[in-house]
Amino acid sequence: MRRALDEQVDESAAILTVNAGSSSLRLDLVEGGSVLDSAHAERAVDPTSAGEELAAFLGGHFDRDVRAVAHRVVHGGEVVRSPAVADDETVAALRGLTSLAPLHLPPALALIDAAREQLPAVPHVLCPDTAFHADLPAAAATYALPARWRERHGLRRYGFHGLSYAWAADRVAELLGRVPTELDLVLTHLGGGCSVCAVSGGRSLDTSMGFTPLDGVPMSKRSGGVDPGMLVWLLREGHLTADELGEGLERHSGLLGLSGGRSGDTRELVAAERDGDEAAWLALAVFAHRVAREIAAAATSLRRLDALVFTGEIGWDQPEVRAAVCARLGLLGVEPPARGNRHDDGPVSADGAAVPVLVVQVREELQLARECLRMLRPPEEDDDGPR
Repeated sequence: MRRALDEQVDESAAILTVNAGSSSLRLDLVEGGSVLDSAHAERAVDPTSAGEELAAFLGGHFDRDVRAVAHRVVHGGEVVRSPAVADDETVAALRGLTSLAPLHLPPALALIDAAREQLPAVPHVLCPDTAFHADLPAAAATYALPARWRERHGLRRYGFHGLSYAWAADRVAELLGRVPTELDLVLTHLGGGCSVCAVSGGRSLDTSMGFTPLDGVPMSKRSGGVDPGMLVWLLREGHLTADELGEGLERHSGLLGLSGGRSGDTRELVAAERDGDEAAWLALAVFAHRVAREIAAAATSLRRLDALVFTGEIGWDQPEVRAAVCARLGLLGVEPPARGNRHDDGPVSADGAAVPVLVVQVREELQLARECLRMLRPPEEDDDGPR
């Protein structure tokens, strides 16, 4: 199967990458490691109009031969543990996971259906964010729950933002002039969704998101981890229904909830804090505290800390947040960044810093294209390099 597919795809082929986030849509045409064209919308995808949005983008490239399509799949569960060619059976199995990532999987599945219909003659590759964490050590992946629950329901820490972390880890190695297998890193992806990951030798050793993308640090509108006893109490005492609880945790919490509904956007909150808004101050303070706490926790999985890496839209473009997080990490040898935003990937820490702090622009589209090509390459051509 892979050999037949490889006849259609080579390194210089144009790859369409499809990335539906919880509050965004990005379509990119990638060729030879470069983006030829993009369409980016900062809003949730309406599954009913996914086909129209895809058709509009493809209509502008009728003269370009798209040789494969790479789809970001946020939650692959046990269905897709590594990049795989989409077929009817696999796509149908993914539909059974929508309740695990309700903000991400429905639009992604709608786009997969639309793309397979509009581009039926090319391979479609599913690239799960969970693949980077598929081999988490048992100590990091296992929940302290009854074994019968874990076995019956597949309860484990899956982890997310894997495409972002895979790209950033390789990019940092390049920037530091090291090979990925030599490096112990803590990376944090801060955007609409937020997480932290410990990476050693290119392998994920721990991460803050869990069974779903709701766990870990607070996010733009998602709560992150909260006391499960509090949630049980809210349900048991009849203060909230299960639907109300899910809606609140997924869409009305995080920075939005902390700021009293003002905004889930750190740019607006930073401006409001400067104007003396106490709720904005609280939101940013809680966020920085929780991110720093998860970074420190992740570092305990490493032998040492070779660098701290910020990626994602906030991590890349919000120096105030980076400074507030780093100011809490002196015990790890991290100092507040000496530089603000920059126009390229690289360090924001002072020269000679004990622990370099770097920013890497999120490039999930390039990682999607890379994983797609790797998946479709014949086995004898596979390399043993970093993923």
